[in-house]
Amino acid sequence: MQPFFSLRPVELYTIAFLGSSAMYIVFAFWLKKAAISRPLLQTLLAAGILLRIALVPLVPVGSDDIYRYIWDGKVQSAGINPYRHAPDAPELEDLHSAELPSLVNHPSMKTVYFPLTQWAFWLGYQMAGEHPWGIKFLLLAAELGTLLLLVNLLRWNGIPEKHVLLYALCPLPILMFALDGHIDALGLPVLLLALLLWIRDRKVTSLLLLGISMSVKPVALVILPLLFFREKGLSGRLRVLFLPFVPMILQFLPYFFTANPLESIVTFSVHWTFNGAVFEAIYMVVANNQLARLVCAVLLGAGVVVLAIRRKDVLNGTYAAILMLLLFSPVVHPWYVSWLAVLLPLVSRWSGILFVATVSLSTLTVLNYQLTGDWSQHPWVLVLEYAPVLVAGLYELFISPEPA
Repeated sequence: MQPFFSLRPVELYTIAFLGSSAMYIVFAFWLKKAAISRPLLQTLLAAGILLRIALVPLVPVGSDDIYRYIWDGKVQSAGINPYRHAPDAPELEDLHSAELPSLVNHPSMKTVYFPLTQWAFWLGYQMAGEHPWGIKFLLLAAELGTLLLLVNLLRWNGIPEKHVLLYALCPLPILMFALDGHIDALGLPVLLLALLLWIRDRKVTSLLLLGISMSVKPVALVILPLLFFREKGLSGRLRVLFLPFVPMILQFLPYFFTANPLESIVTFSVHWTFNGAVFEAIYMVVANNQLARLVCAVLLGAGVVVLAIRRKDVLNGTYAAILMLLLFSPVVHPWYVSWLAVLLPLVSRWSGILFVATVSLSTLTVLNYQLTGDWSQHPWVLVLEYAPVLVAGLYELFISPEPA
């Protein structure tokens, strides 16, 4: 047996992610039953923050996406439209360094990230050059904002503040953001602020913030039908249909003059697949990528509409809509599940608690790839990852509609 201290970083990362995820399930069970004093709550919350701070200076292990962020920031800092050329294009050869773009994944593909995130990449590069800490510092600031907003939402809704620990001590956002530096962290506090303002009946600002959240990742699209059916008047429903897309459209306008910002986004949306259980099951039957995507889209759309018509409260409806999005998506990287994790303090659903833990199993594919070069998804991994989530979700839907 290989000594623990001689394991490769990706092996240690996998062990840490799997082990801490298992511990998180136990912790969540304890937290639901325990009486947490304010000093203990503050201590545990501080531990979650300090752990994030400690990981910021470290080099990412589980993903190399942050090097694409840095490269895009470097290109834009040079006054070049980041959507115009792929990293390995000869036009950008003067920007090449010892590390970039050699560390960028898919260097022959143009960037897929929205303009709002491109501005964050630019700022991160201005702060730290080619070192990851610049972008990770921005993500840390976003995480602190997320925790602050969660506490405010818990207080506003009369939910015990101890539930903030379901996010503060969750291994998923800690590893995905503080260590690996995924940009999704920027969208989470914006989503929470939009929900808080909607609950406080400041709907115009809320809808604009939803559009900004969608400018990081368009996850909040599935929330719009819920808000649409909650509005009774025509003007309110029209606001839901149009206001979120104002910031979405405006951010792209400066880039369309010299490039097509949607080129790689469309390619990613049409062809990429990873860790999508329902998609893989449908694909096994129809053996056609586009048809399988279409079936998933139809099922998701129908599910979201049914959910919206049932008019659940906004927080539980948002949670259910995002859970459905993840279940029907052809691509479910672990950091995508952070959009569900951030809602756990507000809804306390076991389907989500299990999902943020079991998604750690997807790192086995990454581990196998980094050790052998073989990027293969094993069906048994998908079964172990999704079966507990589906069982818990069906239980919550048909037997126990109220949070446990």
